[in-house]
Amino acid sequence: HVQLVESGGASVQAGGSLRLSCAASGNIASSYCMGWFRQAPGKEREGVAAIYIGGSSIFYVDSVKGRFTISTDMSNYTVYLDMTGLKPEDTAMYYCAAHPYCSHVIDRWTYWGQGTQVTVS
Repeated sequence: HVQLVESGGASVQAGGSLRLSCAASGNIASSYCMGWFRQAPGKEREGVAAIYIGGSSIFYVDSVKGRFTISTDMSNYTVYLDMTGLKPEDTAMYYCAAHPYCSHVIDRWTYWGQGTQVTVS
Protein backbone atom coordinates (compact mmCIF):
# COMPACT_ATOMS: atom_id res chain seq x y z
CA HIS A 1 0.00 0.00 0.00
CA VAL A 2 1.06 3.58 -0.70
CA GLN A 3 0.23 6.63 1.37
CA LEU A 4 0.19 10.13 -0.13
CA VAL A 5 0.03 13.32 1.91
CA GLU A 6 -0.42 16.67 0.19
CA SER A 7 0.37 20.08 1.65
CA GLY A 8 0.81 23.65 0.54
CA GLY A 9 -2.69 24.67 -0.47
CA ALA A 10 -3.76 28.19 0.44
CA SER A 11 -5.77 31.21 -0.60
CA VAL A 12 -3.85 33.60 -2.84
CA GLN A 13 -4.55 36.54 -5.08
CA ALA A 14 -4.53 36.24 -8.84
CA GLY A 15 -1.01 36.37 -10.19
CA GLY A 16 0.40 34.79 -7.06
CA SER A 17 2.40 31.62 -6.60
CA LEU A 18 2.16 28.46 -4.52
CA ARG A 19 4.14 25.27 -4.08
CA LEU A 20 2.23 22.08 -3.43
CA SER A 21 4.03 19.08 -1.98
CA CYS A 22 3.08 15.42 -1.94
CA ALA A 23 5.01 13.03 0.25
CA ALA A 24 4.75 9.36 -0.69
CA SER A 25 5.43 6.49 1.68
CA GLY A 26 4.84 2.78 1.85
CA ASN A 27 5.34 0.27 -0.90
CA ILE A 28 6.12 2.67 -3.74
CA ALA A 29 8.72 1.96 -6.38
CA SER A 30 11.05 4.52 -7.90
CA SER A 31 9.57 3.61 -11.29
CA TYR A 32 6.13 4.88 -10.31
CA CYS A 33 4.41 7.82 -11.93
CA MET A 34 3.07 10.56 -9.69
CA GLY A 35 0.53 13.09 -10.78
CA TRP A 36 -1.39 16.15 -9.70
CA PHE A 37 -5.09 16.38 -10.37
CA ARG A 38 -7.66 19.00 -9.50
CA GLN A 39 -11.38 19.20 -9.07
CA ALA A 40 -13.37 22.40 -8.92
CA PRO A 41 -16.90 22.48 -7.48
CA GLY A 42 -19.37 21.10 -9.98
CA LYS A 43 -16.66 19.96 -12.38
CA GLU A 44 -14.99 16.66 -13.14
CA ARG A 45 -11.56 15.87 -11.83
CA GLU A 46 -8.87 16.69 -14.38
CA GLY A 47 -5.22 15.84 -14.70
CA VAL A 48 -2.85 18.77 -14.24
CA ALA A 49 0.65 17.31 -14.48
CA ALA A 50 2.46 14.01 -14.11
CA ILE A 51 6.02 12.83 -13.77
CA TYR A 52 7.88 9.60 -13.22
CA ILE A 53 9.62 9.61 -9.83
CA GLY A 54 12.93 9.26 -11.62
CA GLY A 55 12.19 12.59 -13.30
CA SER A 56 11.61 11.46 -16.85
CA SER A 57 8.56 12.02 -19.03
CA ILE A 58 6.76 15.08 -17.73
CA PHE A 59 3.18 15.82 -18.81
CA TYR A 60 1.07 18.97 -18.43
CA VAL A 61 -2.47 19.87 -19.31
CA ASP A 62 -2.48 22.72 -21.82
CA SER A 63 -4.11 25.21 -19.44
CA VAL A 64 -1.13 25.17 -17.07
CA LYS A 65 1.78 24.92 -19.50
CA GLY A 66 4.26 27.68 -18.86
CA ARG A 67 2.81 28.44 -15.43
CA PHE A 68 3.09 25.18 -13.46
CA THR A 69 6.16 23.02 -12.97
CA ILE A 70 6.16 19.48 -11.61
CA SER A 71 9.29 18.02 -10.07
CA THR A 72 10.39 15.22 -7.79
CA ASP A 73 12.85 14.63 -4.99
CA MET A 74 13.80 10.98 -5.21
CA SER A 75 15.60 11.08 -1.88
CA ASN A 76 12.31 11.34 -0.04
CA TYR A 77 9.74 10.33 -2.68
CA THR A 78 8.19 13.78 -2.75
CA VAL A 79 6.60 15.42 -5.76
CA TYR A 80 6.13 19.15 -6.04
CA LEU A 81 3.86 21.37 -8.10
CA ASP A 82 5.15 24.92 -8.42
CA MET A 83 2.33 27.14 -9.54
CA THR A 84 2.90 30.67 -10.78
CA GLY A 85 0.65 33.20 -12.47
CA LEU A 86 -2.33 31.75 -10.66
CA LYS A 87 -5.76 32.53 -12.04
CA PRO A 88 -9.21 32.30 -10.44
CA GLU A 89 -9.93 29.33 -12.73
CA ASP A 90 -7.12 27.45 -10.99
CA THR A 91 -9.27 27.35 -7.86
CA ALA A 92 -9.86 23.70 -6.97
CA MET A 93 -9.04 20.88 -4.62
CA TYR A 94 -5.68 19.54 -5.75
CA TYR A 95 -4.98 15.84 -5.36
CA CYS A 96 -1.79 13.87 -5.61
CA ALA A 97 -1.92 10.37 -7.07
CA ALA A 98 0.48 7.52 -7.78
CA HIS A 99 0.36 4.64 -10.23
CA PRO A 100 2.87 2.21 -11.72
CA TYR A 101 2.74 4.19 -14.96
CA CYS A 102 1.46 7.55 -16.15
CA SER A 103 -2.03 7.36 -17.64
CA HIS A 104 -4.46 9.85 -19.11
CA VAL A 105 -7.29 7.73 -17.71
CA ILE A 106 -7.92 9.12 -14.24
CA ASP A 107 -9.77 6.03 -13.02
CA ARG A 108 -6.66 3.92 -13.54
CA TRP A 109 -4.63 5.77 -10.91
CA THR A 110 -4.31 3.52 -7.90
CA TYR A 111 -3.36 5.66 -4.93
CA TRP A 112 -4.75 9.05 -3.97
CA GLY A 113 -4.10 11.64 -1.29
CA GLN A 114 -6.78 13.53 0.60
CA GLY A 115 -6.32 16.75 -1.32
CA THR A 116 -5.24 20.30 -0.55
CA GLN A 117 -7.38 23.35 -1.36
CA VAL A 118 -6.14 26.12 -3.63
CA THR A 119 -8.26 29.26 -3.84
CA VAL A 120 -7.36 32.12 -6.18
CA SER A 121 -9.27 35.39 -5.94
